[in-house]
Amino acid sequence: MKRYGEYCGLCGVTGARESVPALIAEGLFAQQHRGQEASGISTLSRSGVVRLHKKTGLVPDMMNDIPADMVANDIVAGIGHVRYGTFGGSSVLNAQPIKVRMADIPVSIAHNGTISNAAVIRKSLQRKGHIFQTNTDTEIVLHLMSRELEDNDYNIMKCFKLAVSKLEGAFCLLLLVPQGMYAVRDPMGFRPLSLGKINGGGWIIASETLAFPVTDAEYVREILPGEMLFFPRAVGAETPPPYSMFFGPERGLFSGTELRHAHCIFEHVYFARPGSYVFGDSVYEVRIEMGRQLAREHPADCDMVMPVPDSGMFAAMGFSRELGIPLDMGFTRNHYVGRTFIDPAQATRAAMVMRKLQPIPEAIKGKRVCVVEDSIVRGTTSKARIKALREAGALEVHMRISCPPHKHACYFGIDFPEEKSLIANRYSLCEIQNILGVDSLGYLSVDGMLSCVSAHPPEDYCTACFTGDYPVEPPVTESED
Repeated sequence: MKRYGEYCGLCGVTGARESVPALIAEGLFAQQHRGQEASGISTLSRSGVVRLHKKTGLVPDMMNDIPADMVANDIVAGIGHVRYGTFGGSSVLNAQPIKVRMADIPVSIAHNGTISNAAVIRKSLQRKGHIFQTNTDTEIVLHLMSRELEDNDYNIMKCFKLAVSKLEGAFCLLLLVPQGMYAVRDPMGFRPLSLGKINGGGWIIASETLAFPVTDAEYVREILPGEMLFFPRAVGAETPPPYSMFFGPERGLFSGTELRHAHCIFEHVYFARPGSYVFGDSVYEVRIEMGRQLAREHPADCDMVMPVPDSGMFAAMGFSRELGIPLDMGFTRNHYVGRTFIDPAQATRAAMVMRKLQPIPEAIKGKRVCVVEDSIVRGTTSKARIKALREAGALEVHMRISCPPHKHACYFGIDFPEEKSLIANRYSLCEIQNILGVDSLGYLSVDGMLSCVSAHPPEDYCTACFTGDYPVEPPVTESED
């Protein structure tokens, strides 16, 4: 199945007294774990000029050759993006932000998430004569806006509202226009998006709050599900406050009954970085508690607990503390290799596994080890690691997973779209244990996982990849002509 999606990181800054591009770059770099394919920045000058610079690779690579007119003193706002593409390839054409001229109005947009009805909208627009330049669902928003321009007196705010009202699924959007900056979060709140206040003046929007300390900003609050914030362009000494609007179905902008919230629990399991607050909870504290709960549900008779770095680290700490079993590092990590899970080139995944982690024989030889991992998706990575541990002399290898088995496809931006590729969808727990070659295997239960978050009730989280309970109907994709 083809998917047009992004699981990425966003950062927008407006009204800051320090260099806006520099603050955006710092905010993006703090979120580099959310995407390593490409990065980009779009800026707005005091006179209303919108500019764009983007490049494949990491944030420092992009910033090394940013044009001088984008770091000038007259820059008053900007948006930035780090990309992990779930579809569309690694070309700079698919990097974000995307900038266009819409009836001679410069518009720049950046997106995190997956618009689940994107394929249907794209096909409908193509039949009306629209020509797409990228393979991302982000471009769909621009086309929807352009269709509303004439009927709404070229009012960008109205056009943006109407475009967003047609979207389904997971989306956080930053929009930069001569009038200022917009931030939008979808009505179900799949993806995190937060507001911060920069010390000395100005505002920052980011996917994760980890972007706030490095920009000298203080956390204010989450952007609410279904909320749009507008930050007028600063033209004087003072930064105007943001203007809040809502897009929930109770306000008539979305059809149907009131939607439930559907915060992606996998942000806490894997994707977000400890040090951030996501959906109101500390990622660090949630992962520690997941490890503790995992130990209560599936204790292990072993000599040492070892994490799979880095994402399994904090769950392993909780597991170790709950059982009183020493925590030790049985793997050494090559930090010059990117995160295996978000590498889009499937052909290189096995090679990256072997390059990334190597067992330490002196730590594990002759010991019964319990490996704590955040998740098992396909199983190929875990199988290779277990084999390497046994070859390094482990006496027994037990494995504990700090989330439930992944059995179902995700249509909202995570890189396990096809159920046939999920090991837990095809095999029983006993069969998975034999395939991986472990002495015992235990997964955290769904209820146990949800007991580890506290800022929202359990029903406010999306667990579809574990349970098959989709908060919205999975998309029906049309075949290409």
